[in-house]
Amino acid sequence: MYFQHVYDKTLAQASYFIGCQAKGEAIVIDPQRDMDVYLAIAKQNNMKITHITETHIHADFLSGARELAAVTGAKMYLSDEGPAEWQYEFPHEGLKHGDKIKVGNLTLEVLHTPGHTPESISFLLTDHPATDKPVMVFTGDFVFVGDVGRPDLLEKAAGIVGTQEKGAKQMYESIQRFAELPDYVQVWPGHGAGSACGKALGSVPSSTVGYEKVRNWAFQFATDENGFVDYLLDGQPEPPKYFAMMKHLNKVDRPLLVEVPKHPKLSKEQFLSAYQDGLKVIDTRNKVDFAKGFLPGSINIQGNNSFATWAGWLLNYQEQFILVAEESQMDDLTRKLMRIGLDNIYGFVESVEDLGIELQSSEVIGLEEFKSMVGKEDVQIVDVRNTTEFKQGHVKGAEHVFVGTLGDNLDKINQDKQVVIHCQSGDRAAIAYSLLRRNGFENVKNYSAGMKEWKEAGQETVTNELVNI
Repeated sequence: MYFQHVYDKTLAQASYFIGCQAKGEAIVIDPQRDMDVYLAIAKQNNMKITHITETHIHADFLSGARELAAVTGAKMYLSDEGPAEWQYEFPHEGLKHGDKIKVGNLTLEVLHTPGHTPESISFLLTDHPATDKPVMVFTGDFVFVGDVGRPDLLEKAAGIVGTQEKGAKQMYESIQRFAELPDYVQVWPGHGAGSACGKALGSVPSSTVGYEKVRNWAFQFATDENGFVDYLLDGQPEPPKYFAMMKHLNKVDRPLLVEVPKHPKLSKEQFLSAYQDGLKVIDTRNKVDFAKGFLPGSINIQGNNSFATWAGWLLNYQEQFILVAEESQMDDLTRKLMRIGLDNIYGFVESVEDLGIELQSSEVIGLEEFKSMVGKEDVQIVDVRNTTEFKQGHVKGAEHVFVGTLGDNLDKINQDKQVVIHCQSGDRAAIAYSLLRRNGFENVKNYSAGMKEWKEAGQETVTNELVNI
């Protein structure tokens, strides 16, 4: 058996290339949309991709199953479990609990494991003729290392009311069945630490059934379904806005993108024409460089591992946009965006200095100035971290407006006060600062060092109105 774990650290998303070397056949589980990585693996190992499958209809990335099938001619094997109103709406080979997929000398048995979504399935792998016992289970968003998949996305992201409690109860039943698998079976999940598909995912890529039964919190509620449901639903992170679009696009037929597109470098004239027409400008530079000088109205989303997630929060799928980025970055940035279906890049410019536009700059303050402003009546401190972070400890008197929803909550920002924003260590505050300036807020300062420096300096924080030092 040939096995390769393919990991996209930008979305904390795992996919798997599994092949039978004797027969030269391979299957790919949960492929990412820029699927040339699997073609390269197949070529390097003299294998043909004959099967493609998914563990469920994904919410956090745009699956590359259809792109990969179009290029290779492989069949797609997808779940037909769950209610009729929430199933794949394009041709595929349907899978039900107990079905088996043969890939050369390998067998993948389908396990229906609802909870994260109603149609979720896992794949139990047996490597014949070496053994007749299962050796691996590919769990998708069912069981992670140290956590289990959240059941609230259908309700919070896809808008299907009343599904999170039902999903939590299904998850409870599914993990009871999972616990019956042999302890030695390796667990290969669909996500790692950093994914919004759970709240406490471990950072190691794989585990075993036995290890999860001992260390995963979900298996400590063996006889307490209500306690399990309450714990599972409490404290889940805000699902990014783009999750609803992913749920839709992964379910229906859609145009395919079988190559990573190339985007034009815009001339000064081309840029100015588009800029004056109102196209959004996403400045991917480092927050420090952005603060020194940026185009009025541009949004600072740094081109790091979180680039796609924040772009998914802030960009409209129907509108074109321009990137400020080095030409050498464009392939990487394009891949990150296409993995969540953001294909409307109009073009890019490398510099903002020579466009003939007067640049703005950010007012970044340090710890001492921030301390002097806390508690003043004419100052509004805005914490743009997520809800869980805020509840765990924040500056006394600070108000909470999560950066991902800031654009929908501008009425919470007081135009008549000096506004000071911060996050944990500056990245999200840079996004928030650019959004506020884009929307006409001029009296804004950025405490970029944020809660990290605040706590390290021994400054007080409050939780539920209690002071923490």
